[in-house]
Amino acid sequence: MPLKLSLKPGEKFVLNGAVVQNGDRRGVLVLQNKASVLREKDIMQVEEVNTPARRIYFPVMMMYLDEAGASQFYDEFVRRLSEFMGAISNPEVLADCVTISKHCMAREYYKALMLCRKLIEYEDERLGNVPKGVSAGRDPG
Repeated sequence: MPLKLSLKPGEKFVLNGAVVQNGDRRGVLVLQNKASVLREKDIMQVEEVNTPARRIYFPVMMMYLDEAGASQFYDEFVRRLSEFMGAISNPEVLADCVTISKHCMAREYYKALMLCRKLIEYEDERLGNVPKGVSAGRDPG
């Protein structure tokens, strides 16, 4: 099933490890086969890995971007997910953690990554980093 990306002018994304940038006009890209694609807004830099949920997101992102080398990030992911689960009691969030783990074990890293966004949103709400109802890493406007 093809993946259709609608790109803003200048928008960057990672495609199988290569950083690609759209030109000066809106564009559409259709990928006809399986590829690791992450939009700029979903790419986390090392210096942004500063909270427990982000410490889960980052190794999952790395496993997704480098599936062949995923094993080198898996132990860090498991350690950070275990720490996170030990510190929270919200049943819905714990269920999301279990689902993230299942996705990673099945090598469904993109699905795991998108659920990790929910952990970051939950954490940001709890820490008061974002007003309730505003998605983490997203522009409220």
